[in-house]
Amino acid sequence: MVAVNKPYGWLTHKSKIAIDAEQIVLQTLRDQLNKKVYPIHRLDRKTSGVLLFGLEPKIHRAVSDLFMSGEISKTYYAIVRGYTEDTGIIDYPLKNEAGKEQVAETHYSTLQKTEIPVPLGKFETSRYSLVELRPRTGRMHQLRRHMSHIFHPIIGDRPHGCSKQNRLFKSKFDFSEMLLHAKTLEFTHPITEDLVKIEAAFSPEFLRMSQTLGLNPNK
Repeated sequence: MVAVNKPYGWLTHKSKIAIDAEQIVLQTLRDQLNKKVYPIHRLDRKTSGVLLFGLEPKIHRAVSDLFMSGEISKTYYAIVRGYTEDTGIIDYPLKNEAGKEQVAETHYSTLQKTEIPVPLGKFETSRYSLVELRPRTGRMHQLRRHMSHIFHPIIGDRPHGCSKQNRLFKSKFDFSEMLLHAKTLEFTHPITEDLVKIEAAFSPEFLRMSQTLGLNPNK
């Protein structure tokens, strides 16, 4: 296998939805390694972080099965609007592209909270939370849609986020990415049975905005 730290804005692989995209992980990785690679899972274009590929069909199938059966532990970090509860479970079905409702579950923990002297709307200050998200299912845009559902949208998320917050971050902080990062993958290797834990460092923009807001995701 090979793991990469996918930057914001890169596609996992070519897509009909973004046919004009030039930054594609699969093609770049294939050219770097000079061999075929097989995507084991995907990340949204706007999500940064750890992304896993197989280097042969056998391992690709075996680890993909772990994802499908929920045997891989995934953690994400996000900065969201408002103060979240200390811990919570979001058990809220989501519709897929065909309109079919699917079970979806996300667990979260609040790591840090911050309040900055920046007015927005009727509020004189702005509040944010750094949260750890642990999806128990893998639905499209699950974390983004679930955080929006509990009224704590991820900063920089479009279209599920808060347009007022996104405009504020663009105008005041010159920030236009999304503050969602796939931090770790942890699983038992299907062949060696070793415990595998892969961790991806935060992007420069995630760290810049964390520092600006008075948060420390590496703490």
